[in-house]
Amino acid sequence: MALSLRTKRCIISPSQFPICEFLVPSLRLRPLQTQLHSISASTRRNHSTTSIRNSEETHHASQTTRIKAGAEAASNPAPRGKPLTSAQREFLDSALRVNQAGELAACLIYTAQTPVVVASHPHLRPLMKHMYDQEAGHFKIFNELIAKHRVRPTAMYPVWTFAASALGWGTAVMGREAAMACTEAVETEIGSHYNEQVKVLLEMAEQMETSGETIGEDLKELIGNIRRIRDEELEHLDHAVANDAQKAVPHELLTGLIRAGCRGAIWVSERV
Repeated sequence: MALSLRTKRCIISPSQFPICEFLVPSLRLRPLQTQLHSISASTRRNHSTTSIRNSEETHHASQTTRIKAGAEAASNPAPRGKPLTSAQREFLDSALRVNQAGELAACLIYTAQTPVVVASHPHLRPLMKHMYDQEAGHFKIFNELIAKHRVRPTAMYPVWTFAASALGWGTAVMGREAAMACTEAVETEIGSHYNEQVKVLLEMAEQMETSGETIGEDLKELIGNIRRIRDEELEHLDHAVANDAQKAVPHELLTGLIRAGCRGAIWVSERV
């Protein structure tokens, strides 16, 4: 079934996204002379990373092969798909909207943190660039999906732009440990958020298959992208823990406040 996220209430053309075109070039970091060295896997893997990954894989491992086209699908004509229900369209619209906003915030956090952190800890330049580059790639993907499917971006862009920049700069000024604790807190929430989206999308695909409908390439690609992005976000969580995120003072208060702020921002961006 071909995925369509068009809605009657928000039909806008890609040219009407000046905020995206304005923000993307401004997020580029200065050229770095130091090349990215291979970053070893964290030996202090946070328990939440494993539990987040296992949560989805345990419940939906058998569904992965269902999404891929098999021999039977190749030999038999695919049945005609039905239009998405209003609930499915609403979920997909809100998912793309909040994901784009979240990746924008991540880019701005690293943009604000990097100069301060690298000035005191030059050896962290490759790691900060590596994490920023991945976030910029995520942001580019959701910008393209927002434009392709004509989904209205969140109206909270100005607020999130200021808040993310302030959070990045503030935690960097507090020190390397606080900057890494910020990454730990943000990626813990974002990893769980993406995992919940994957669960819903897999359930949607399973329902389509059960009713004899064709699962569209757009839906399969979206599931694959969100899974990959989730795993990269959890990689950032591992790097943060390996670089003394949990030595930040006060760690519990700082990460608790940031996580609560992330949950609030997700809730608002899904709706506004």
